[in-house]
Amino acid sequence: MKLVCEGLDLSEAVLKVIKASAIRTTNPVLEGIKLKASFDSLTLTATDNELTIEKTIPADVKIEGEVIVPGKFFAEFVKKLSNEQIELTLTDKNILKIKYTDSVGQLQCLNVDEFPTIKQLDNPEKIVINQKDFRDLINKTIFSVAIDDARPILKGCLFEIANGNVTCVALDGFRLALAQKQLKSTTADFNFIVPARCLAEISKLLDENDNDITLLVQKNYLMVDLNSTKVVTRLLDGDFINYRQVIPNNKTTIVTINKSQLENGLERASLLARMDKNNLVKFEVHDKLLTLASQSDIGNVTENITIGLEGKDISIAFNARYISECLRNIEDEFICLNFTTPIAPCTVTGTQNAEYLYLILPVRIVS
Repeated sequence: MKLVCEGLDLSEAVLKVIKASAIRTTNPVLEGIKLKASFDSLTLTATDNELTIEKTIPADVKIEGEVIVPGKFFAEFVKKLSNEQIELTLTDKNILKIKYTDSVGQLQCLNVDEFPTIKQLDNPEKIVINQKDFRDLINKTIFSVAIDDARPILKGCLFEIANGNVTCVALDGFRLALAQKQLKSTTADFNFIVPARCLAEISKLLDENDNDITLLVQKNYLMVDLNSTKVVTRLLDGDFINYRQVIPNNKTTIVTINKSQLENGLERASLLARMDKNNLVKFEVHDKLLTLASQSDIGNVTENITIGLEGKDISIAFNARYISECLRNIEDEFICLNFTTPIAPCTVTGTQNAEYLYLILPVRIVS
């Protein structure tokens, strides 16, 4: 194998694919990056057998070939060569020579035959979605996935494809996040569950633009096609919780409030609440006023916010972090807080925007 490529292209590609390499493993091949030179391009691939990222860059290929380089060292090395033109040459002894300006580095490589075969999807279902919308779906829900191993299926986000729309849902037993977007096209109605860790890496690869991307789904696998970058992830196998059963149908109290005022008031109140293990902030709704109250051994904080109110007054308490994290992912100027009873879940929705819904379980107040 012998090729010449631009250092900036190589550096950017390595930093993308290295996210899929294994960190702690007994198999050193999974810590490596596969380089494959063919025709006029260099393809870099890394995998931990759950997530695979593949990136192709232009290259002047003199001799075709492939090799596995130690991922961490290679990434750190080429990151410092982003302004150089780089020549890569593989010797008969499986040593990669990295030539730049008048200098050269040598790297002992791994056996390419030991690299896992990357799953190819045959006759998959196809979804086309706006890239910005897909990124928004992920960011609006991923923070609500479970982080413990008690229920592994909840460590992923559910994607429901139906009637030309996609609904993404995450929950952890204390809260639920739901977001919806319209698809450009789909070949079928179906569901699948993507591990949160893989979604987080996919989100980082997506741009804030209006270009369309293609998702290919086949039993147990999802491929995201971003032109020169491809991501393949295993899907979680099992039945997701019937989340519709936990979303209240009735609303006895509807509070319309400025999102920024609530976010800022909650942030100040939670400074004190964080010193208490429950991180508890009390919400008092009365006479078109929302009072946020928190206390600890060192003092108390009370915040008053003017609201629009439909229905009954209510007193209820929440873990402040759960409310803050959902507010952080809402762009609307005004939102609705919907209550039924002091011990029933609260839902957060838009005043007109039906693309998202957040549900938070309250904390029981001891009188």
